[in-house]
Amino acid sequence: MDQLKCIVVTPERTVSDGMAEFVALPLYDGEIGIAARHSPMIGRLGYGELRIESIDATIRYYVEGGFVEVLDNVVSVLTNRAVPADELDEAVARQQLIAARQRPATSPELMAIRERAVSQARAQLRVAERAG
Repeated sequence: MDQLKCIVVTPERTVSDGMAEFVALPLYDGEIGIAARHSPMIGRLGYGELRIESIDATIRYYVEGGFVEVLDNVVSVLTNRAVPADELDEAVARQQLIAARQRPATSPELMAIRERAVSQARAQLRVAERAG
């Protein structure tokens, strides 16, 4: 089966650099799956689970925004944050969601900040639940 190279980079370091058969990513408006020979594309990432499936295993990360580029069987993921799913704590994620929902939202700017915090906390909780 054809493979593709998947590189995941944060501002601090290269998180992952290896071969994969399939990569699933959270885009800001949905999820996309990428296999070998996928057409070239650039997309904006949302919050959620990045899944890298290879012959040996499936590696899962929680990612928080950024961009993805697919070109010549290379998937390049540039994200603000990539946390291995098994390092997420479900209880902490639940507390973050509760705290995000309780943030004041008395102006359009504060409403946008609260909605972003709620979206991030929900996504992190989903990834933590799947990993747990």
